[in-house]
Amino acid sequence: MALVLLVLSVVLLLVGASVGSTGWESVLRMRDDPTSWQIVVDIRLPRSLGAWLAGGLLGLAGAVAQGLFRNPLADPYLLGSASGASLGSALGLVLLGSSVTSLNLLYRLGMTGMAFVGAACAVALTVVLARNVQNTLRLLLAGVIVGVVLGAMRDLLELRHPDILQAMQAFTLGTSAFVGWEGCALMAGVLLVCVLATWCCARVLDGLTLGEATAASLGLPLAPLRYGLVAVLALATGTSVAQTGLIAFVGLAAPHLVRSLVQVGHGRSTVLAAAMGGVLLLAADILARWLVAPQELPVGVLTAALGGSYLLWRMHRSTRSAGGL
Repeated sequence: MALVLLVLSVVLLLVGASVGSTGWESVLRMRDDPTSWQIVVDIRLPRSLGAWLAGGLLGLAGAVAQGLFRNPLADPYLLGSASGASLGSALGLVLLGSSVTSLNLLYRLGMTGMAFVGAACAVALTVVLARNVQNTLRLLLAGVIVGVVLGAMRDLLELRHPDILQAMQAFTLGTSAFVGWEGCALMAGVLLVCVLATWCCARVLDGLTLGEATAASLGLPLAPLRYGLVAVLALATGTSVAQTGLIAFVGLAAPHLVRSLVQVGHGRSTVLAAAMGGVLLLAADILARWLVAPQELPVGVLTAALGGSYLLWRMHRSTRSAGGL
C-alpha cells in the first residue's frame, strides 16, 4: 500500500504540474520560454506539492485524533484549532491588510504565523479548560466550547471590519493557490517532525484501543505521551490550516480508507494515513483546477462534497450489513 500511495503521489504531482489555464502548453515550452518555466516551477509545482503536504498533515492529524479519542468520527479540528486559526487569520488581515493575494513574503509569513498562533492558542485553551488530557470526554467538550466561542469572536471581528470578508472567504473555503516553496519547506519539516513523534507514541495509541485501564496496566506513561499527541495534533493541524485554509473531510476520510484496506498498528497506519491524505487532497486540488477551467473551484468545497458523499455511502453500506445480519 505504501508503494501504491508513493506511485500515485508522483503521478499526481506530474499531473498537477500540467493542469492550469495554459494546460500542457506550459510544460512543453518551459525549456525555451521563461514565462512557461516560471508558471510550472514557481506556481504549479509548489502548489501541487503544498496540497500533498497539507493533506499529509491533515491525514496524520486525523489518525492521531481518532486513536487518541478512540472515536472513528474524530477529525483534526475537534480541539478548536480551526476556529483559532480562523480568528488568527482575521486578526492578521485587520493588522496587516485585507489582500489575501499579496505576494509579499513578510505579509505571507505574518498571515501564516497569525493563523498558526491562533490554532495553537485554541488547543492550549482547550487543554487548560479540560484541566488535563486524561479525561477525553472533558477534552472533547472543551474543544467544542472553544471552537464555538472563537468562531463567534471571528464573526464579530468580520462585522467590525467588513473589508476582510472577501479575504476570509478564501480562507474558510480552502485553497492551495497561495502556497509557495517557503510554505512547502515549512510543511515538509513539520510533517517529518510529526511523523517521528507519532511513531514514538504509537504504543500509547495501540494501548488505548484496548481501553484506558488496559493501557495503564501495560505500564505506558499515558499522561505525558497524551500531551505529546495533543501537541502533534495541534502542530500538524495549525500548520496545514495556516497554509491552505480550512479543508474539510481529508483528516476524517484518510484514516478510514487506510483502515478499510490494511490492518496494521498505529505506527504504520498513521504514516499511511498521512500519505493517503496527501493523495486525496492533491487529487481534489487537481479536480478543482480542471473541472471549470480556466476558473477553479475552492478545494475545500470539493473535499467537503466528495468526503460527505463517501461517508454517506459508508453509513448506508454499514446499515445494510447490519440489517442483513
